[in-house]
Amino acid sequence: MTRPQWEVADVIRIAGSRFRQRYSKSLTWAQLKVIYAIALCRTAALGGHRDQCVRCGYQAISYNSCRNRHCPKCQTNAREKWLRTRQQELLPVGYFHLVFSVPHELIPLIWQNKKILFTLLFESSAATLLEVAADPKHLGAEIGFLSILHTWGQTLQPHPHIHCVVPGGGLSPDHTCWISSRSHFFLPVKVLSRVFRGKFLAGLRCAFRSKRLAFHGECLPLANEKTFATFLRILFRQDWVVYAKPPFGGPEHVLHYLARYTHRVAISNHRLLSVNDSHVTFRWKDYAHHNKQRAMTLSGEEFLRLLTARLAQELSPHSLFRLARQPNACRTSSALPPSSRPAPPGSRQRARTLAMHALPRADARGRTTHHFTDLLPANPTGALA
Repeated sequence: MTRPQWEVADVIRIAGSRFRQRYSKSLTWAQLKVIYAIALCRTAALGGHRDQCVRCGYQAISYNSCRNRHCPKCQTNAREKWLRTRQQELLPVGYFHLVFSVPHELIPLIWQNKKILFTLLFESSAATLLEVAADPKHLGAEIGFLSILHTWGQTLQPHPHIHCVVPGGGLSPDHTCWISSRSHFFLPVKVLSRVFRGKFLAGLRCAFRSKRLAFHGECLPLANEKTFATFLRILFRQDWVVYAKPPFGGPEHVLHYLARYTHRVAISNHRLLSVNDSHVTFRWKDYAHHNKQRAMTLSGEEFLRLLTARLAQELSPHSLFRLARQPNACRTSSALPPSSRPAPPGSRQRARTLAMHALPRADARGRTTHHFTDLLPANPTGALA
Protein backbone atom coordinates (compact mmCIF):
# COMPACT_ATOMS: atom_id res chain seq x y z
CA MET A 1 0.00 0.00 0.00
CA THR A 2 1.38 3.41 -0.98
CA ARG A 3 1.94 6.11 1.59
CA PRO A 4 -0.93 8.65 1.61
CA GLN A 5 -0.20 12.21 0.55
CA TRP A 6 -2.12 13.68 3.48
CA GLU A 7 -2.66 12.52 7.05
CA VAL A 8 -5.01 13.40 9.91
CA ALA A 9 -1.91 14.66 11.68
CA ASP A 10 -1.55 17.33 8.96
CA VAL A 11 -5.07 18.60 9.68
CA ILE A 12 -4.28 18.81 13.40
CA ARG A 13 -1.03 20.71 12.77
CA ILE A 14 -2.73 23.18 10.41
CA ALA A 15 -6.10 23.75 12.11
CA GLY A 16 -5.43 22.45 15.62
CA SER A 17 -4.72 25.79 17.28
CA ARG A 18 -7.86 27.44 15.86
CA PHE A 19 -9.90 24.39 16.85
CA ARG A 20 -8.63 24.43 20.45
CA GLN A 21 -9.32 28.14 20.80
CA ARG A 22 -12.89 27.68 19.58
CA TYR A 23 -13.82 24.47 21.46
CA SER A 24 -11.42 24.44 24.42
CA LYS A 25 -14.21 24.60 27.01
CA SER A 26 -15.97 21.51 25.68
CA LEU A 27 -12.89 19.29 25.16
CA THR A 28 -11.93 16.68 27.73
CA TRP A 29 -8.38 15.73 28.62
CA ALA A 30 -8.86 12.31 27.01
CA GLN A 31 -9.82 13.94 23.69
CA LEU A 32 -6.88 16.35 23.82
CA LYS A 33 -4.54 13.46 24.63
CA VAL A 34 -5.60 11.64 21.45
CA ILE A 35 -5.25 14.80 19.33
CA TYR A 36 -1.73 15.48 20.66
CA ALA A 37 -0.73 11.83 20.19
CA ILE A 38 -1.81 11.76 16.53
CA ALA A 39 -0.05 15.06 15.81
CA LEU A 40 3.26 13.93 17.36
CA CYS A 41 3.22 10.34 16.05
CA ARG A 42 6.45 9.42 14.22
CA THR A 43 8.00 12.85 14.64
CA ALA A 44 11.19 13.95 16.35
CA ALA A 45 9.15 15.00 19.40
CA LEU A 46 8.78 11.32 20.40
CA GLY A 47 12.40 10.41 19.72
CA GLY A 48 13.59 7.69 17.43
CA HIS A 49 15.56 4.47 17.09
CA ARG A 50 18.24 3.09 14.82
CA ASP A 51 17.64 -0.12 12.86
CA GLN A 52 20.52 -2.10 11.37
CA CYS A 53 20.46 -5.01 8.92
CA VAL A 54 22.23 -8.05 10.39
CA ARG A 55 23.48 -9.09 6.94
CA CYS A 56 24.71 -5.98 5.14
CA GLY A 57 24.97 -3.59 8.06
CA TYR A 58 22.70 -0.96 6.49
CA GLN A 59 21.32 1.44 9.10
CA ALA A 60 18.16 3.55 9.16
CA ILE A 61 16.76 5.94 11.74
CA SER A 62 13.00 5.83 12.40
CA TYR A 63 10.87 8.04 14.63
CA ASN A 64 8.86 6.39 17.39
CA SER A 65 5.11 5.83 17.18
CA CYS A 66 2.58 7.19 19.66
CA ARG A 67 0.91 3.74 19.99
CA ASN A 68 -2.46 5.36 20.60
CA ARG A 69 -5.34 3.03 19.71
CA HIS A 70 -7.09 5.86 17.81
CA CYS A 71 -4.10 6.78 15.63
CA PRO A 72 -4.51 5.86 11.93
CA LYS A 73 -0.80 5.02 11.62
CA CYS A 74 -0.37 3.01 14.82
CA GLN A 75 -3.32 0.68 14.23
CA THR A 76 -1.95 -0.76 10.99
CA ASN A 77 -0.19 -3.70 12.66
CA ALA A 78 -3.13 -4.47 14.95
CA ARG A 79 -5.48 -4.30 11.98
CA GLU A 80 -3.35 -6.67 9.91
CA LYS A 81 -3.15 -9.13 12.82
CA TRP A 82 -6.94 -9.05 13.24
CA LEU A 83 -7.37 -9.58 9.49
CA ARG A 84 -5.10 -12.62 9.42
CA THR A 85 -7.01 -14.22 12.30
CA ARG A 86 -10.40 -13.58 10.71
CA GLN A 87 -9.28 -14.80 7.29
CA GLN A 88 -8.21 -18.12 8.82
CA GLU A 89 -11.81 -18.57 10.01
CA LEU A 90 -13.33 -18.14 6.55
CA LEU A 91 -14.91 -21.19 4.97
CA PRO A 92 -14.38 -21.92 1.26
CA VAL A 93 -17.95 -20.93 0.40
CA GLY A 94 -19.66 -17.81 -0.89
CA TYR A 95 -20.23 -15.02 1.62
CA PHE A 96 -22.77 -12.23 1.96
CA HIS A 97 -22.48 -8.77 3.49
CA LEU A 98 -25.47 -7.55 5.54
CA VAL A 99 -25.98 -4.23 7.33
CA PHE A 100 -28.66 -3.58 9.98
CA SER A 101 -29.48 0.11 10.56
CA VAL A 102 -31.87 1.94 12.88
CA PRO A 103 -33.90 5.11 12.12
CA HIS A 104 -32.17 8.38 12.88
CA GLU A 105 -34.90 9.30 15.36
CA LEU A 106 -33.39 6.69 17.70
CA ILE A 107 -29.86 8.15 17.67
CA PRO A 108 -30.30 10.63 20.60
CA LEU A 109 -31.80 7.91 22.79
CA ILE A 110 -29.08 5.42 21.81
CA TRP A 111 -26.35 7.94 22.60
CA GLN A 112 -27.78 8.38 26.11
CA ASN A 113 -28.10 4.61 26.67
CA LYS A 114 -25.16 3.19 24.73
CA LYS A 115 -24.50 0.08 26.81
CA ILE A 116 -28.13 -1.10 26.81
CA LEU A 117 -29.11 -0.17 23.26
CA PHE A 118 -25.88 -1.21 21.53
CA THR A 119 -26.30 -4.58 23.24
CA LEU A 120 -29.90 -4.67 22.02
CA LEU A 121 -28.72 -3.81 18.51
CA PHE A 122 -26.31 -6.76 18.53
CA GLU A 123 -28.82 -9.20 20.00
CA SER A 124 -31.80 -8.24 17.82
CA SER A 125 -29.78 -8.39 14.57
CA ALA A 126 -28.24 -11.75 15.55
CA ALA A 127 -31.60 -13.23 16.57
CA THR A 128 -33.15 -11.97 13.32
CA LEU A 129 -30.54 -13.70 11.17
CA LEU A 130 -30.82 -16.96 13.11
CA GLU A 131 -34.63 -17.01 13.07
CA VAL A 132 -35.14 -16.12 9.40
CA ALA A 133 -32.34 -18.45 8.21
CA ALA A 134 -33.82 -21.35 10.25
CA ASP A 135 -37.25 -20.89 8.65
CA PRO A 136 -37.82 -23.69 6.07
CA LYS A 137 -39.55 -21.12 3.84
CA HIS A 138 -36.21 -19.38 3.33
CA LEU A 139 -33.00 -21.34 4.01
CA GLY A 140 -33.90 -23.86 6.71
CA ALA A 141 -30.40 -23.94 8.21
CA GLU A 142 -28.46 -22.95 11.32
CA ILE A 143 -25.98 -20.28 10.29
CA GLY A 144 -22.96 -18.54 11.81
CA PHE A 145 -21.71 -15.01 11.16
CA LEU A 146 -19.35 -12.23 12.22
CA SER A 147 -20.97 -9.03 13.57
CA ILE A 148 -19.26 -5.69 14.12
CA LEU A 149 -20.71 -2.43 15.42
CA HIS A 150 -20.09 0.85 13.60
CA THR A 151 -21.29 3.95 15.41
CA TRP A 152 -20.51 6.54 12.71
CA GLY A 153 -21.08 6.84 8.99
CA GLN A 154 -18.68 7.61 6.15
CA THR A 155 -19.24 11.36 6.60
CA LEU A 156 -18.32 11.23 10.33
CA GLN A 157 -21.96 11.73 11.32
CA PRO A 158 -23.61 9.57 14.04
CA HIS A 159 -25.02 6.45 12.37
CA PRO A 160 -25.11 3.29 14.54
CA HIS A 161 -25.38 0.10 12.49
CA ILE A 162 -24.27 -3.53 12.53
CA HIS A 163 -22.17 -5.13 9.78
CA CYS A 164 -22.48 -8.91 9.35
CA VAL A 165 -20.30 -11.19 7.24
CA VAL A 166 -22.36 -14.35 6.66
CA PRO A 167 -21.42 -17.57 4.80
CA GLY A 168 -23.93 -18.53 2.14
CA GLY A 169 -25.36 -21.54 3.93
CA GLY A 170 -25.49 -23.44 7.18
CA LEU A 171 -26.09 -26.74 8.93
CA SER A 172 -29.38 -28.56 8.60
CA PRO A 173 -31.54 -28.74 11.77
CA ASP A 174 -30.42 -32.32 12.45
CA HIS A 175 -26.76 -31.39 11.80
CA THR A 176 -26.37 -34.08 9.14
CA CYS A 177 -25.79 -31.93 6.05
CA TRP A 178 -24.75 -28.49 4.81
CA ILE A 179 -27.44 -26.41 3.07
CA SER A 180 -26.17 -23.80 0.64
CA SER A 181 -28.08 -20.68 -0.35
CA ARG A 182 -28.37 -19.52 -3.92
CA SER A 183 -25.19 -17.88 -5.22
CA HIS A 184 -26.71 -14.38 -5.56
CA PHE A 185 -29.47 -14.48 -2.92
CA PHE A 186 -29.24 -15.20 0.77
CA LEU A 187 -32.34 -14.07 2.68
CA PRO A 188 -35.15 -11.61 1.76
CA VAL A 189 -34.23 -8.18 3.09
CA LYS A 190 -37.88 -7.16 3.57
CA VAL A 191 -38.44 -10.07 5.92
CA LEU A 192 -35.17 -9.35 7.74
CA SER A 193 -36.14 -5.70 8.09
CA ARG A 194 -39.55 -6.43 9.61
CA VAL A 195 -38.31 -9.10 12.01
CA PHE A 196 -35.39 -6.88 13.07
CA ARG A 197 -37.72 -3.93 13.65
CA GLY A 198 -40.06 -6.05 15.77
CA LYS A 199 -37.30 -7.55 17.90
CA PHE A 200 -35.54 -4.23 18.52
CA LEU A 201 -38.73 -2.37 19.45
CA ALA A 202 -39.84 -5.22 21.69
CA GLY A 203 -36.51 -5.06 23.51
CA LEU A 204 -36.78 -1.28 23.71
CA ARG A 205 -40.25 -1.57 25.27
CA CYS A 206 -38.97 -4.08 27.83
CA ALA A 207 -36.06 -1.81 28.74
CA PHE A 208 -38.48 1.08 29.30
CA ARG A 209 -40.83 -0.97 31.47
CA SER A 210 -37.94 -2.22 33.60
CA LYS A 211 -36.77 1.41 34.02
CA ARG A 212 -33.31 0.72 32.57
CA LEU A 213 -33.35 3.70 30.17
CA ALA A 214 -32.09 7.19 30.96
CA PHE A 215 -33.69 10.32 29.48
CA HIS A 216 -31.90 13.66 29.34
CA GLY A 217 -32.14 16.86 27.31
CA GLU A 218 -34.13 16.38 24.11
CA CYS A 219 -35.08 12.84 25.18
CA LEU A 220 -36.60 13.95 28.49
CA PRO A 221 -40.24 13.95 27.18
CA LEU A 222 -39.86 10.24 26.34
CA ALA A 223 -39.79 9.44 30.05
CA ASN A 224 -43.58 9.77 29.96
CA GLU A 225 -45.21 6.38 29.28
CA LYS A 226 -47.77 7.67 26.74
CA THR A 227 -45.16 9.74 24.88
CA PHE A 228 -42.84 6.75 24.72
CA ALA A 229 -45.64 4.52 23.38
CA THR A 230 -46.36 7.11 20.67
CA PHE A 231 -42.64 7.20 19.85
CA LEU A 232 -42.61 3.41 19.42
CA ARG A 233 -45.64 3.53 17.11
CA ILE A 234 -43.92 6.12 14.91
CA LEU A 235 -40.81 3.93 14.69
CA PHE A 236 -42.90 0.85 13.91
CA ARG A 237 -44.56 2.57 10.94
CA GLN A 238 -41.20 3.21 9.31
CA ASP A 239 -39.31 0.85 7.01
CA TRP A 240 -36.06 -0.10 8.70
CA VAL A 241 -33.09 -0.50 6.40
CA VAL A 242 -31.38 -3.87 6.00
CA TYR A 243 -28.79 -3.97 3.25
CA ALA A 244 -27.65 -7.28 1.76
CA LYS A 245 -25.50 -8.30 -1.18
CA PRO A 246 -22.60 -10.65 -1.95
CA PRO A 247 -19.30 -9.04 -0.88
CA PHE A 248 -17.67 -7.26 -3.82
CA GLY A 249 -14.26 -8.84 -4.29
CA GLY A 250 -15.00 -11.70 -1.87
CA PRO A 251 -15.26 -11.85 1.93
CA GLU A 252 -11.66 -10.61 2.30
CA HIS A 253 -12.74 -7.26 0.82
CA VAL A 254 -15.43 -6.83 3.49
CA LEU A 255 -13.00 -7.83 6.24
CA HIS A 256 -10.54 -5.17 5.08
CA TYR A 257 -13.34 -2.61 5.23
CA LEU A 258 -14.47 -3.69 8.70
CA ALA A 259 -10.90 -3.82 10.02
CA ARG A 260 -10.56 -0.06 9.64
CA TYR A 261 -13.25 0.38 12.29
CA THR A 262 -12.58 -2.49 14.66
CA HIS A 263 -9.47 -0.66 15.87
CA ARG A 264 -11.08 2.73 16.49
CA VAL A 265 -9.63 4.60 13.54
CA ALA A 266 -12.08 7.45 12.97
CA ILE A 267 -10.96 8.02 9.37
CA SER A 268 -8.06 6.47 7.52
CA ASN A 269 -5.34 8.67 6.05
CA HIS A 270 -5.98 7.19 2.61
CA ARG A 271 -9.43 8.81 2.50
CA LEU A 272 -7.99 12.34 2.67
CA LEU A 273 -7.84 14.01 -0.75
CA SER A 274 -6.53 17.48 0.09
CA VAL A 275 -5.65 19.58 3.13
CA ASN A 276 -4.98 23.32 3.19
CA ASP A 277 -5.17 26.24 5.61
CA SER A 278 -8.96 26.50 5.42
CA HIS A 279 -10.47 23.22 4.21
CA VAL A 280 -10.21 19.43 4.33
CA THR A 281 -11.55 17.25 1.52
CA PHE A 282 -12.04 13.53 2.05
CA ARG A 283 -13.55 10.63 0.13
CA TRP A 284 -16.69 8.81 1.22
CA LYS A 285 -18.81 6.00 -0.21
CA ASP A 286 -22.49 6.68 -0.95
CA TYR A 287 -24.22 3.37 -0.16
CA ALA A 288 -27.61 4.77 -1.17
CA HIS A 289 -26.39 5.18 -4.76
CA HIS A 290 -24.57 1.94 -5.59
CA ASN A 291 -21.46 2.70 -3.48
CA LYS A 292 -20.54 5.70 -5.61
CA GLN A 293 -17.37 7.48 -4.50
CA ARG A 294 -18.03 11.08 -3.47
CA ALA A 295 -15.97 13.88 -1.93
CA MET A 296 -16.89 16.06 1.03
CA THR A 297 -15.20 19.33 1.95
CA LEU A 298 -15.24 20.75 5.49
CA SER A 299 -13.36 23.46 7.30
CA GLY A 300 -10.42 22.21 9.34
CA GLU A 301 -12.18 23.15 12.59
CA GLU A 302 -15.40 21.33 11.61
CA PHE A 303 -13.44 18.24 10.58
CA LEU A 304 -11.70 18.14 13.97
CA ARG A 305 -14.99 18.83 15.78
CA LEU A 306 -16.58 15.75 14.17
CA LEU A 307 -13.43 13.75 14.88
CA THR A 308 -13.42 14.63 18.58
CA ALA A 309 -17.19 14.09 18.82
CA ARG A 310 -16.60 10.55 17.64
CA LEU A 311 -13.78 10.17 20.16
CA ALA A 312 -16.13 11.34 22.92
CA GLN A 313 -18.40 8.36 22.24
CA GLU A 314 -15.59 5.82 21.92
CA LEU A 315 -13.82 7.06 25.06
CA SER A 316 -17.02 6.72 27.09
CA PRO A 317 -16.68 4.07 29.84
CA HIS A 318 -20.02 2.59 28.76
CA SER A 319 -19.27 2.30 25.04
CA LEU A 320 -19.83 -1.21 23.75
CA PHE A 321 -17.54 -0.46 20.83
CA ARG A 322 -14.70 -1.83 22.98
CA LEU A 323 -16.41 -5.20 23.15
CA ALA A 324 -16.95 -5.23 19.39
CA ARG A 325 -13.29 -4.65 18.60
CA GLN A 326 -11.91 -7.54 20.64
CA PRO A 327 -10.09 -10.22 18.60
CA ASN A 328 -13.24 -12.34 18.66
CA ALA A 329 -15.56 -9.66 17.36
CA CYS A 330 -18.53 -11.97 16.84
CA ARG A 331 -21.21 -10.81 19.26
CA THR A 332 -24.06 -13.21 19.97
CA SER A 333 -26.54 -13.03 22.77
CA SER A 334 -26.03 -15.35 25.71
CA ALA A 335 -29.76 -15.95 25.58
CA LEU A 336 -29.60 -17.40 22.08
CA PRO A 337 -29.84 -21.18 21.63
CA PRO A 338 -26.60 -23.15 22.06
CA SER A 339 -26.62 -24.15 18.39
CA SER A 340 -26.07 -20.50 17.43
CA ARG A 341 -22.89 -20.12 19.48
CA PRO A 342 -19.43 -20.68 18.00
CA ALA A 343 -18.68 -24.37 17.53
CA PRO A 344 -15.74 -26.04 19.27
CA PRO A 345 -12.51 -26.32 17.23
CA GLY A 346 -13.20 -29.91 16.19
CA SER A 347 -16.68 -29.07 14.93
CA ARG A 348 -15.44 -26.05 13.01
CA GLN A 349 -12.72 -28.14 11.37
CA ARG A 350 -15.37 -30.71 10.44
CA ALA A 351 -17.56 -28.03 8.88
CA ARG A 352 -14.59 -26.71 6.93
CA THR A 353 -13.92 -30.20 5.54
CA LEU A 354 -17.54 -30.57 4.52
CA ALA A 355 -17.56 -27.26 2.72
CA MET A 356 -14.35 -28.03 0.82
CA HIS A 357 -15.25 -31.48 -0.49
CA ALA A 358 -19.00 -31.03 -0.95
CA LEU A 359 -20.72 -32.07 -4.16
CA PRO A 360 -23.81 -29.86 -4.66
CA ARG A 361 -27.19 -31.35 -5.40
CA ALA A 362 -29.73 -28.66 -6.27
CA ASP A 363 -33.31 -28.92 -5.06
CA ALA A 364 -36.44 -27.46 -6.66
CA ARG A 365 -35.83 -24.06 -5.06
CA GLY A 366 -32.26 -23.73 -6.29
CA ARG A 367 -30.64 -24.63 -2.95
CA THR A 368 -27.92 -27.25 -2.68
CA THR A 369 -27.53 -29.89 0.01
CA HIS A 370 -24.31 -31.67 1.01
CA HIS A 371 -24.55 -34.93 2.97
CA PHE A 372 -22.02 -35.70 5.70
CA THR A 373 -21.72 -39.40 4.77
CA ASP A 374 -20.08 -38.47 1.47
CA LEU A 375 -17.65 -36.02 3.01
CA LEU A 376 -16.06 -37.59 6.08
CA PRO A 377 -12.24 -37.37 5.99
CA ALA A 378 -10.31 -40.60 5.51
CA ASN A 379 -8.07 -40.09 8.54
CA PRO A 380 -9.71 -40.63 11.98
CA THR A 381 -8.55 -37.29 13.41
CA GLY A 382 -10.73 -35.30 11.05
CA ALA A 383 -7.85 -33.08 9.95
CA LEU A 384 -7.71 -31.70 6.47
CA ALA A 385 -5.52 -33.57 4.02
